[in-house]
Amino acid sequence: MPSNSLRTFSRADTAEKVACDIHQGINSTLLILKYRLKSLDKRPAIKVILESDKLPFVKCFLGQLNQVFMNIIANAIDALDAASVGKTFTEIEANPQLITICTEVSGDRQMALIQIRDNGPGKSEEVRSHIFEHLFTTKEVGKGTGLGLAIARQIVEEKHGGKLSCISAPERGTEFVIEILVD
Repeated sequence: MPSNSLRTFSRADTAEKVACDIHQGINSTLLILKYRLKSLDKRPAIKVILESDKLPFVKCFLGQLNQVFMNIIANAIDALDAASVGKTFTEIEANPQLITICTEVSGDRQMALIQIRDNGPGKSEEVRSHIFEHLFTTKEVGKGTGLGLAIARQIVEEKHGGKLSCISAPERGTEFVIEILVD
């Protein structure tokens, strides 16, 4: 099974979009990131909640969308890890760290919506306004390139004609909303 997930995640994209199961891409991404979600000496496991409506197959470059999922979920894990610094295992257990992934079809049935949110520290308006800029990062030197979200936006908006947005406020967590045309 793990080799199937890796194959799903890294599938070589074709020259044209192909009808794909978005949930399969999300699940293969989570399987790859499973080691980062598990319990560590410093913190309990990060819980992932999947709230999935049935989505139709979406014409897309699934390998590229998987990279978007990877960048956003990995950033959520990084934010939750950073938020756990200075807290005890017991303190973190009392307020469990969560990543929630919701999928649904828009009301007009034209878009697949994928919402990925965490209950981490959130971002200020100043940070949020720069989050998709090339080379912008909030991480320490050597901990991030500042390319992940810029690339994610390019994949969603330029390659798929969709929209990638960020909703966040300090102490309220962060949510990324991916909107992709169904057909």
